[in-house]
Amino acid sequence: MPQALERLPSVPRILVVANQKGGVGKTTTAINLGTALAAIGEDVLIVDLDPQGNASTGLGIGRESRTRSTYDILMDGMPVNEVALETVVPRLSIAPSTLDLLGVELEIAAFQDRAYRLRHALTGLGGQGQSPYTYVLIDCPPSLNLLTINAMAAAHAVLVPLQCEFFALEGLSQILSTVERVRRGLNPELSVHGIVLTMFDGRNNLSGQVVDDVRSHMGDKVYNTVIPRNVRISEAPSHGKPAILYDINCAGSQAYLRLASEVIQRERLLRAA
Repeated sequence: MPQALERLPSVPRILVVANQKGGVGKTTTAINLGTALAAIGEDVLIVDLDPQGNASTGLGIGRESRTRSTYDILMDGMPVNEVALETVVPRLSIAPSTLDLLGVELEIAAFQDRAYRLRHALTGLGGQGQSPYTYVLIDCPPSLNLLTINAMAAAHAVLVPLQCEFFALEGLSQILSTVERVRRGLNPELSVHGIVLTMFDGRNNLSGQVVDDVRSHMGDKVYNTVIPRNVRISEAPSHGKPAILYDINCAGSQAYLRLASEVIQRERLLRAA
């Protein structure tokens, strides 16, 4: 790690929500975990690094409102506080994404600190005072590109959503290898916070087998909470709301509230260690 690189801030805790596969519930997890953390008293910022901007849309931030975005943070070093917007969820803000991010890899490729652009921005998040956030969740694109590398270089830990499907373990090995490469080469503090199993269908024997296989391979790295396949979770983004606001009583919302409690419990154990 370069000598001039700032240490990661102790507050907020920065977690990357990442998986190189699409359709595994990554953005859904970022939105609803962020909402659940805010609901139980945390101050949360979601950093949308996916050019599709689904996390921004899912939190009710229309494209016309995104006059500043994570593109400005990465390209121009714009302070995160100047980009972050309040959402419909109290205590939850988002640094939105725009399609400009599609070209950011080429634009910053010549920068000497190209892998650390987000890290520098988050290190200065609170200016000279206290950070306004206790948690930052970074939603990554479904690929292992320079945007994802920036996220991992900036983070304390990675949270991996894993769909309960046949090729789950194969995809998991790829993302874990990437985490290890970033830890060795860019960010020695990076770790795997946990693996959250998503889109679980109790009527499908395969889902149960995947849960058993992942737990047998990864042990206590797998969260106890399993996110079920749930219609209300799928409907919520079209209303510009997280599922927890759309229908707090549905099975998916309740699962994300339990996941938030698990995340906080793991954080307490880490601090006590």
